[in-house]
Amino acid sequence: MLFRTAWARQALPLRRQAFTPLARRSVTTDAASAHAENIPQEDDKPFTVRLSDESFETYELDPPPYTLEVTKKDLKQMYYDMVTVRRMEMAADRLYKEKKIRGFCHLSTGQEAVAVGIEHALNADDKLITAYRCHGFAYMRGGTVRSIIGELLGRREGIAYGKGGSMHMFAPNFYGGNGIVGAQVPVGAGLAFAQQYNEQPNTSVILYGDGAANQGQVFEAFNMAKLWNLPALFGCENNKYGMGTSAARSSALTEYYKRGQYIPGIKVNAMDVLATKAAVKYAKDYTVAGNGPLVFEYVTYRYGGHSMSDPGTTYRSREEIQRMRSTYDPIAGLKQKIIDWNVMTEDDLKNLDKEARALVDEEVAIAEAMPVPDNTSRILYEDIYVRGSEPRWMRGRTVDETFYY
Repeated sequence: MLFRTAWARQALPLRRQAFTPLARRSVTTDAASAHAENIPQEDDKPFTVRLSDESFETYELDPPPYTLEVTKKDLKQMYYDMVTVRRMEMAADRLYKEKKIRGFCHLSTGQEAVAVGIEHALNADDKLITAYRCHGFAYMRGGTVRSIIGELLGRREGIAYGKGGSMHMFAPNFYGGNGIVGAQVPVGAGLAFAQQYNEQPNTSVILYGDGAANQGQVFEAFNMAKLWNLPALFGCENNKYGMGTSAARSSALTEYYKRGQYIPGIKVNAMDVLATKAAVKYAKDYTVAGNGPLVFEYVTYRYGGHSMSDPGTTYRSREEIQRMRSTYDPIAGLKQKIIDWNVMTEDDLKNLDKEARALVDEEVAIAEAMPVPDNTSRILYEDIYVRGSEPRWMRGRTVDETFYY
């Protein structure tokens, strides 16, 4: 007994040393960390981009390839899309401050690489559902700037006929824009189930914020998706802050890509649009092949507050925001690579910026000129049913009121 005790005392330092975790690199947020050589002259000829070794971390999964095939045309389009989304959000910011947009308004300035990177990895038949920071996704899924701004202004020509506002927007195979925190996640699992049931070779991208990651319905959806091996790409947009607090203060485990437990996960540098596209493309192939769902963590950053009513500086410093803007901006990062790779000159990029700005300005002006809804109760009963499928009548606001279609 004495021998065993003495041996244990001697072995204790060795055992502690053996279980000391090794230091590892974390996912970078550098938006300009990719490299490329032998770039062709032609706009539509593919070439290989080498992503940073710090683009991904994985959980119970081999990492995506660190190379991506792109064309000059692809890079130009991704840059244009991100600039357009940002200009659109800046326009929404202005209109809200002018009190033309009322109610809730959640902007995604700084997070453009998430929406653009995901969309460039999908096709039109894939499905996407997200939370209320949805303007960029609505645009990338086929909405127009005028229809999105018109919706924010409450106009009848808005993308949801002026009834959804900032939080509720829909487009073909885009299922919102959802206001209840985390509630879109089980709905997204249902979308993936429908794709599997109908034997469609597609995936469903299901997005939620770090603030919603602790919702019980998120884990219920994980469980069902894994039981049935659904083609679902669950994804936490980790922009570091929830509504008025940091992720570290609200979540006991901030490695959101490990939250699936029995579902493999990928953490991706979502300030880099190329890394985002590469990860989602890899994940789509994985799920469509019948391997079941994945859990993503898109590491990103929002420059503004949680919503327009939140200054965003009471729980973080202005210096932090400025450092992220000046060092890790997704648009500036891709711009630097486009110049370095001789895809476009700086002057050409300025012209592209002007084109995007002119488009957004024109579309916003059209949206502002849209007529406001008629002041009639009839509008209350429209769009409850799919247009053309309404019943002959329905009960009104009180038991003695009936509305006839």
